[in-house]
Amino acid sequence: MELDFWHRRWQKNEIGFHEREGNILLKEYFEHWQLPDKARVFVPLCGKTKDIGWFLLRGYAVVAIELNESAVQALFAELDVDPLIESHGPLLRYSADNLIVYVGDFFSLTASDVGDIDGVFDRGALVALPEPIRHKYSEHLRMISNTNKQFLLTYDYDQALFAGPPFSVTSQTIHQIYQHHYSITQLYRGRIAGGFRSQDEVYEGVYLLFNTHG
Repeated sequence: MELDFWHRRWQKNEIGFHEREGNILLKEYFEHWQLPDKARVFVPLCGKTKDIGWFLLRGYAVVAIELNESAVQALFAELDVDPLIESHGPLLRYSADNLIVYVGDFFSLTASDVGDIDGVFDRGALVALPEPIRHKYSEHLRMISNTNKQFLLTYDYDQALFAGPPFSVTSQTIHQIYQHHYSITQLYRGRIAGGFRSQDEVYEGVYLLFNTHG
């Protein structure tokens, strides 16, 4: 991943990908995910997403990872929580009740770091990555999450219109990446009102990925 690129984005506050009220599609389609009560959710490349607070308010535990430490500091500040901060191998570990957020390179995270989880919430991770790295990301995510079920959000549009991120990730791409290990259900595809970057033909998608081997 282009680590410096993301650090610069956070430093300059160029975070148009951050949703001030959390993700509407998560709330609308959440029940389809079929998480158990008091589930534990993993959120890769989490930024300072409001969705983490949404999970916590509903009694879920969250483990996450984010490259940029200032984003993690902002996350805990917005939650009004003082974290315990510890070195953890090549990562930093911010923790509080029901919440652990690692700071550092996603590919340094291990299955033991993540621990037992009930699902993966990928709102902005896959779409943040250029095509050459998506397979590496998806395979590492599968390994550290024990092929657990995913709630995946995407954008798709004509990639020739502008460069990402967020990058266009089509249904065909999702199947190419995940079909060998997951059953894939697309719950929603709809145009984003107003699009973004002056382009109207931008669509959001919601996918559920379930382990085909149980």
